[in-house]
Amino acid sequence: MAYEKELDAAKKAASLAARLCQKVQKALLQSDVQSKSDKSPVTVADYGSQAVVSLVLEKELSSEPFSLVAEEDSGDLRKDGSKDTLERITKLVNDTLATEESFGGSTLSTDDLLRAIDCGTSEGGPNGRHWVLDPIDGTKGFLRGDQYAVALGLLEEGKVVLGVLACPNLPLASIAGNNKNNKSSSDEIGCLFFATIGSGTYMQLLDSKSSPVKVQVSSVENPEEASFFESFEGAHSLHDLSSSIANKLGVKAPPVRIDSQAKYGALSRGDGAIYLRFPHKGYREKIWDHVAGAIVVTEAGGIVTDAAGKPLDFSKGKYLDLDTGIIVANEKLMPLLLKAVRDSIAEQEKASAL
Repeated sequence: MAYEKELDAAKKAASLAARLCQKVQKALLQSDVQSKSDKSPVTVADYGSQAVVSLVLEKELSSEPFSLVAEEDSGDLRKDGSKDTLERITKLVNDTLATEESFGGSTLSTDDLLRAIDCGTSEGGPNGRHWVLDPIDGTKGFLRGDQYAVALGLLEEGKVVLGVLACPNLPLASIAGNNKNNKSSSDEIGCLFFATIGSGTYMQLLDSKSSPVKVQVSSVENPEEASFFESFEGAHSLHDLSSSIANKLGVKAPPVRIDSQAKYGALSRGDGAIYLRFPHKGYREKIWDHVAGAIVVTEAGGIVTDAAGKPLDFSKGKYLDLDTGIIVANEKLMPLLLKAVRDSIAEQEKASAL
Protein backbone atom coordinates (compact mmCIF):
# COMPACT_ATOMS: atom_id res chain seq x y z
CA MET A 1 0.00 0.00 0.00
CA ALA A 2 1.24 3.50 -0.82
CA TYR A 3 2.30 5.57 2.21
CA GLU A 4 2.26 2.50 4.48
CA LYS A 5 5.32 3.60 6.47
CA GLU A 6 4.01 7.16 6.80
CA LEU A 7 0.57 5.92 7.86
CA ASP A 8 2.00 3.65 10.56
CA ALA A 9 4.07 6.55 11.90
CA ALA A 10 1.09 8.94 11.81
CA LYS A 11 -1.22 6.49 13.60
CA LYS A 12 1.38 5.90 16.30
CA ALA A 13 2.04 9.65 16.71
CA ALA A 14 -1.64 10.64 16.90
CA SER A 15 -2.52 7.77 19.26
CA LEU A 16 0.29 8.60 21.69
CA ALA A 17 -0.59 12.31 21.57
CA ALA A 18 -4.24 11.41 22.27
CA ARG A 19 -3.11 9.32 25.27
CA LEU A 20 -1.31 12.38 26.66
CA CYS A 21 -4.39 14.55 26.05
CA GLN A 22 -6.69 12.06 27.79
CA LYS A 23 -4.47 12.11 30.85
CA VAL A 24 -4.55 15.91 31.01
CA GLN A 25 -8.28 16.14 30.34
CA LYS A 26 -8.95 13.83 33.27
CA ALA A 27 -6.98 16.08 35.58
CA LEU A 28 -7.93 19.35 33.94
CA LEU A 29 -7.01 22.30 36.13
CA GLN A 30 -7.95 25.90 35.56
CA SER A 31 -4.29 26.90 35.65
CA ASP A 32 -3.65 24.95 32.45
CA VAL A 33 -5.34 27.61 30.37
CA GLN A 34 -3.30 30.47 28.97
CA SER A 35 -4.69 33.07 26.61
CA LYS A 36 -3.73 33.36 22.96
CA SER A 37 -3.98 36.56 20.95
CA ASP A 38 -7.02 35.11 19.16
CA LYS A 39 -8.58 34.29 22.56
CA SER A 40 -8.76 30.56 22.00
CA PRO A 41 -7.37 28.70 25.01
CA VAL A 42 -4.14 26.82 24.76
CA THR A 43 -3.34 24.08 27.20
CA VAL A 44 -0.49 22.06 28.53
CA ALA A 45 -1.87 19.21 26.45
CA ASP A 46 -1.72 21.32 23.28
CA TYR A 47 2.05 21.76 23.61
CA GLY A 48 2.58 18.22 24.86
CA SER A 49 0.60 16.74 21.98
CA GLN A 50 2.59 18.72 19.41
CA ALA A 51 5.89 17.64 20.97
CA VAL A 52 4.87 13.97 20.97
CA VAL A 53 3.76 14.02 17.31
CA SER A 54 6.91 15.85 16.25
CA LEU A 55 9.21 13.44 18.13
CA VAL A 56 7.45 10.28 16.92
CA LEU A 57 7.36 11.33 13.26
CA GLU A 58 11.01 12.37 13.31
CA LYS A 59 12.05 9.08 14.90
CA GLU A 60 9.90 6.83 12.69
CA LEU A 61 10.74 8.65 9.45
CA SER A 62 14.31 9.64 10.23
CA SER A 63 15.59 9.00 6.72
CA GLU A 64 13.40 11.73 5.19
CA PRO A 65 13.56 15.55 5.26
CA PHE A 66 11.05 16.60 7.93
CA SER A 67 8.64 19.53 7.62
CA LEU A 68 5.77 20.08 10.08
CA VAL A 69 3.16 22.84 9.82
CA ALA A 70 1.53 23.02 13.26
CA GLU A 71 -0.50 25.34 15.43
CA GLU A 72 1.88 26.05 18.31
CA ASP A 73 5.35 27.46 18.81
CA SER A 74 7.36 27.64 22.02
CA GLY A 75 7.36 31.45 22.35
CA ASP A 76 5.13 31.61 25.43
CA LEU A 77 6.95 28.72 27.10
CA ARG A 78 10.27 30.57 26.85
CA LYS A 79 8.94 33.61 28.76
CA ASP A 80 9.73 34.35 32.40
CA GLY A 81 7.26 32.65 34.70
CA SER A 82 6.70 29.66 32.39
CA LYS A 83 9.27 27.36 33.99
CA ASP A 84 6.76 25.30 35.99
CA THR A 85 4.49 24.85 32.97
CA LEU A 86 7.44 23.85 30.79
CA GLU A 87 8.64 21.28 33.34
CA ARG A 88 5.14 19.89 33.67
CA ILE A 89 4.81 19.45 29.89
CA THR A 90 8.25 17.84 29.70
CA LYS A 91 7.28 15.32 32.39
CA LEU A 92 3.99 14.55 30.61
CA VAL A 93 5.76 13.96 27.31
CA ASN A 94 8.42 11.77 28.95
CA ASP A 95 5.75 9.73 30.76
CA THR A 96 3.82 9.28 27.50
CA LEU A 97 6.85 8.23 25.43
CA ALA A 98 7.96 5.84 28.19
CA THR A 99 4.95 3.68 27.28
CA GLU A 100 6.44 3.20 23.79
CA GLU A 101 9.25 0.65 23.55
CA SER A 102 10.99 2.29 20.60
CA PHE A 103 11.87 5.30 22.77
CA GLY A 104 13.86 2.97 25.00
CA GLY A 105 13.69 4.96 28.22
CA SER A 106 15.43 8.05 26.83
CA THR A 107 14.50 11.17 28.81
CA LEU A 108 13.94 14.57 27.21
CA SER A 109 15.19 17.80 28.74
CA THR A 110 13.12 20.99 28.64
CA ASP A 111 15.34 22.17 25.76
CA ASP A 112 14.58 18.97 23.83
CA LEU A 113 10.89 19.67 24.36
CA LEU A 114 11.11 23.27 23.12
CA ARG A 115 13.00 22.11 20.04
CA ALA A 116 10.35 19.44 19.33
CA ILE A 117 7.53 22.00 19.58
CA ASP A 118 9.40 24.38 17.28
CA CYS A 119 9.77 21.70 14.62
CA GLY A 120 6.20 22.73 13.78
CA THR A 121 7.05 26.16 12.40
CA SER A 122 7.18 25.20 8.72
CA GLU A 123 5.09 27.36 6.38
CA GLY A 124 3.95 24.51 4.09
CA GLY A 125 3.30 25.41 0.46
CA PRO A 126 3.03 23.71 -2.94
CA ASN A 127 6.39 21.93 -3.04
CA GLY A 128 7.67 18.84 -1.25
CA ARG A 129 6.19 17.00 1.72
CA HIS A 130 4.67 18.72 4.72
CA TRP A 131 3.04 17.14 7.73
CA VAL A 132 0.16 19.27 9.04
CA LEU A 133 -0.92 19.06 12.69
CA ASP A 134 -3.56 20.44 14.98
CA PRO A 135 -2.35 19.05 18.32
CA ILE A 136 -5.75 19.60 19.94
CA ASP A 137 -8.45 20.51 17.47
CA GLY A 138 -11.42 21.75 19.49
CA THR A 139 -9.70 23.23 22.55
CA LYS A 140 -13.01 24.53 23.90
CA GLY A 141 -14.52 21.04 23.66
CA PHE A 142 -11.41 19.68 25.35
CA LEU A 143 -11.81 22.14 28.23
CA ARG A 144 -15.50 21.24 28.62
CA GLY A 145 -14.62 17.54 28.77
CA ASP A 146 -16.28 17.09 25.37
CA GLN A 147 -15.17 16.32 21.78
CA TYR A 148 -11.73 17.13 20.45
CA ALA A 149 -9.28 15.53 18.02
CA VAL A 150 -5.59 15.14 17.36
CA ALA A 151 -5.59 15.86 13.62
CA LEU A 152 -2.58 14.94 11.49
CA GLY A 153 -2.30 15.03 7.70
CA LEU A 154 0.37 14.80 5.03
CA LEU A 155 0.63 17.10 2.02
CA GLU A 156 2.64 16.11 -1.03
CA GLU A 157 3.15 18.79 -3.68
CA GLY A 158 0.22 20.71 -2.18
CA LYS A 159 -2.25 17.78 -2.20
CA VAL A 160 -3.49 15.85 0.84
CA VAL A 161 -2.36 12.23 0.59
CA LEU A 162 -2.89 10.97 4.14
CA GLY A 163 -4.95 11.87 7.19
CA VAL A 164 -5.36 10.55 10.73
CA LEU A 165 -7.94 11.71 13.29
CA ALA A 166 -7.65 10.51 16.87
CA CYS A 167 -10.95 11.30 18.63
CA PRO A 168 -10.64 10.15 22.26
CA ASN A 169 -14.21 11.00 23.33
CA LEU A 170 -16.11 9.90 20.22
CA PRO A 171 -18.14 6.72 20.78
CA LEU A 172 -17.47 3.79 18.48
CA ALA A 173 -21.24 3.56 17.94
CA SER A 174 -23.04 6.19 15.84
CA ILE A 175 -23.82 9.58 17.38
CA ALA A 176 -26.69 10.14 14.92
CA GLY A 177 -29.78 11.60 16.57
CA ASN A 178 -31.87 8.45 16.32
CA ASN A 179 -29.15 6.30 17.86
CA LYS A 180 -28.73 8.16 21.13
CA ASN A 181 -30.26 5.30 23.10
CA ASN A 182 -28.77 2.55 21.00
CA LYS A 183 -26.55 0.52 23.31
CA SER A 184 -26.61 -2.62 21.23
CA SER A 185 -23.39 -2.39 19.27
CA SER A 186 -20.89 -0.96 21.72
CA ASP A 187 -20.38 1.40 24.64
CA GLU A 188 -16.73 1.80 23.73
CA ILE A 189 -15.32 5.32 23.48
CA GLY A 190 -12.40 6.59 21.42
CA CYS A 191 -12.00 6.33 17.64
CA LEU A 192 -9.05 6.46 15.28
CA PHE A 193 -9.91 7.34 11.66
CA PHE A 194 -7.30 7.11 8.92
CA ALA A 195 -7.17 7.47 5.16
CA THR A 196 -4.58 7.43 2.40
CA ILE A 197 -5.24 8.65 -1.11
CA GLY A 198 -6.95 6.03 -3.26
CA SER A 199 -7.25 3.47 -0.44
CA GLY A 200 -10.46 4.43 1.39
CA THR A 201 -11.12 5.44 5.01
CA TYR A 202 -10.92 3.15 8.02
CA MET A 203 -11.92 3.39 11.67
CA GLN A 204 -10.75 1.43 14.68
CA LEU A 205 -10.95 1.71 18.44
CA LEU A 206 -8.32 4.14 19.69
CA ASP A 207 -5.56 2.57 21.78
CA SER A 208 -6.39 -0.97 20.79
CA LYS A 209 -5.18 -3.58 18.36
CA SER A 210 -8.71 -4.11 17.05
CA SER A 211 -9.11 -4.62 13.32
CA PRO A 212 -9.89 -1.49 11.32
CA VAL A 213 -13.31 -1.30 9.62
CA LYS A 214 -13.77 0.43 6.25
CA VAL A 215 -16.31 3.26 6.50
CA GLN A 216 -18.55 5.07 4.01
CA VAL A 217 -20.38 8.39 4.11
CA SER A 218 -24.18 8.42 4.36
CA SER A 219 -26.01 7.37 1.20
CA VAL A 220 -29.05 9.57 1.98
CA GLU A 221 -30.42 11.18 -1.21
CA ASN A 222 -33.45 13.00 0.17
CA PRO A 223 -32.37 16.15 2.04
CA GLU A 224 -35.45 15.89 4.28
CA GLU A 225 -33.90 12.75 5.76
CA ALA A 226 -30.42 14.23 6.11
CA SER A 227 -29.02 15.34 9.42
CA PHE A 228 -26.31 17.97 9.55
CA PHE A 229 -23.36 18.82 11.73
CA GLU A 230 -22.09 22.25 12.66
CA SER A 231 -19.62 23.72 15.14
CA PHE A 232 -20.62 23.66 18.79
CA GLU A 233 -19.39 27.20 19.30
CA GLY A 234 -21.47 29.98 17.75
CA ALA A 235 -18.26 32.00 17.49
CA HIS A 236 -16.88 29.42 15.05
CA SER A 237 -19.78 29.34 12.61
CA LEU A 238 -22.87 31.34 11.64
CA HIS A 239 -25.63 29.11 12.98
CA ASP A 240 -28.41 31.33 11.53
CA LEU A 241 -27.05 30.87 8.00
CA SER A 242 -26.85 27.10 8.51
CA SER A 243 -30.44 27.15 9.75
CA SER A 244 -31.62 29.03 6.65
CA ILE A 245 -29.87 26.48 4.39
CA ALA A 246 -31.40 23.57 6.31
CA ASN A 247 -34.88 25.12 5.92
CA LYS A 248 -34.41 25.48 2.15
CA LEU A 249 -33.41 21.83 1.90
CA GLY A 250 -36.35 20.74 4.07
CA VAL A 251 -34.04 19.13 6.68
CA LYS A 252 -36.24 18.03 9.57
CA ALA A 253 -33.69 16.93 12.15
CA PRO A 254 -32.14 19.56 14.44
CA PRO A 255 -28.41 20.20 13.87
CA VAL A 256 -25.88 18.04 15.70
CA ARG A 257 -23.37 20.48 17.23
CA ILE A 258 -20.00 19.03 18.11
CA ASP A 259 -16.50 20.43 18.41
CA SER A 260 -13.47 19.72 16.26
CA GLN A 261 -12.70 17.52 13.27
CA ALA A 262 -14.45 14.69 15.14
CA LYS A 263 -17.31 15.91 12.88
CA TYR A 264 -15.37 14.80 9.81
CA GLY A 265 -14.80 11.40 11.41
CA ALA A 266 -18.47 10.99 12.32
CA LEU A 267 -19.50 12.07 8.80
CA SER A 268 -17.10 9.59 7.19
CA ARG A 269 -18.96 6.70 8.84
CA GLY A 270 -22.40 8.08 8.00
CA ASP A 271 -23.54 9.48 11.37
CA GLY A 272 -24.75 12.61 9.54
CA ALA A 273 -24.98 13.61 5.89
CA ILE A 274 -24.00 17.29 5.80
CA TYR A 275 -21.47 19.54 7.53
CA LEU A 276 -21.73 23.32 7.25
CA ARG A 277 -19.11 25.77 8.49
CA PHE A 278 -19.47 29.50 7.88
CA PRO A 279 -16.99 31.50 9.94
CA HIS A 280 -17.60 35.13 10.82
CA LYS A 281 -16.38 37.71 8.33
CA GLY A 282 -12.66 38.34 8.45
CA TYR A 283 -11.78 34.90 9.86
CA ARG A 284 -9.16 33.00 7.84
CA GLU A 285 -9.31 29.23 8.01
CA LYS A 286 -6.05 27.47 8.84
CA ILE A 287 -5.04 24.35 6.95
CA TRP A 288 -4.55 22.26 10.12
CA ASP A 289 -8.26 22.64 10.92
CA HIS A 290 -9.26 20.71 7.77
CA VAL A 291 -6.41 18.75 6.13
CA ALA A 292 -6.87 15.45 8.00
CA GLY A 293 -10.68 15.70 8.14
CA ALA A 294 -11.00 16.47 4.44
CA ILE A 295 -9.21 13.31 3.25
CA VAL A 296 -10.98 11.16 5.86
CA VAL A 297 -14.32 12.26 4.34
CA THR A 298 -13.34 12.23 0.66
CA GLU A 299 -11.81 8.75 0.84
CA ALA A 300 -15.09 7.59 2.44
CA GLY A 301 -16.96 8.86 -0.63
CA GLY A 302 -17.82 12.41 0.45
CA ILE A 303 -17.16 15.79 -1.16
CA VAL A 304 -15.55 18.76 0.62
CA THR A 305 -15.70 22.20 -1.02
CA ASP A 306 -15.98 25.88 -0.24
CA ALA A 307 -19.35 27.65 -0.55
CA ALA A 308 -18.78 28.19 -4.28
CA GLY A 309 -18.24 24.45 -4.84
CA LYS A 310 -14.48 24.74 -5.33
CA PRO A 311 -12.16 22.10 -3.80
CA LEU A 312 -10.10 23.23 -0.81
CA ASP A 313 -6.59 24.31 -1.80
CA PHE A 314 -4.03 23.35 0.85
CA SER A 315 -1.01 24.44 -1.22
CA LYS A 316 -0.98 28.13 -0.27
CA GLY A 317 0.78 27.94 3.09
CA LYS A 318 -0.85 28.04 6.52
CA TYR A 319 -4.14 29.58 5.41
CA LEU A 320 -7.02 28.48 3.21
CA ASP A 321 -8.38 31.10 0.82
CA LEU A 322 -12.06 30.29 0.68
CA ASP A 323 -15.32 31.55 -0.68
CA THR A 324 -17.44 32.15 2.46
CA GLY A 325 -17.24 28.75 4.16
CA ILE A 326 -16.85 24.98 3.96
CA ILE A 327 -19.55 22.49 3.02
CA VAL A 328 -19.43 18.71 3.10
CA ALA A 329 -21.92 16.16 1.76
CA ASN A 330 -22.25 13.04 -0.37
CA GLU A 331 -22.34 13.23 -4.19
CA LYS A 332 -26.14 13.03 -4.40
CA LEU A 333 -26.83 15.83 -1.90
CA MET A 334 -24.06 18.22 -2.97
CA PRO A 335 -25.80 19.90 -5.96
CA LEU A 336 -28.92 20.59 -3.85
CA LEU A 337 -26.80 21.78 -0.97
CA LEU A 338 -24.76 24.16 -3.14
CA LYS A 339 -27.93 25.73 -4.52
CA ALA A 340 -29.39 26.19 -1.01
CA VAL A 341 -26.09 27.72 0.15
CA ARG A 342 -25.98 30.17 -2.77
CA ASP A 343 -29.64 31.19 -2.28
CA SER A 344 -29.27 31.66 1.48
CA ILE A 345 -26.09 33.73 1.15
CA ALA A 346 -27.73 35.91 -1.53
CA GLU A 347 -30.76 36.49 0.73
CA GLN A 348 -28.55 37.44 3.68
CA GLU A 349 -26.56 39.87 1.53
CA LYS A 350 -29.76 41.41 0.23
CA ALA A 351 -31.18 41.79 3.76
CA SER A 352 -28.00 43.38 5.09
CA ALA A 353 -27.95 45.86 2.19
CA LEU A 354 -31.42 47.17 3.08
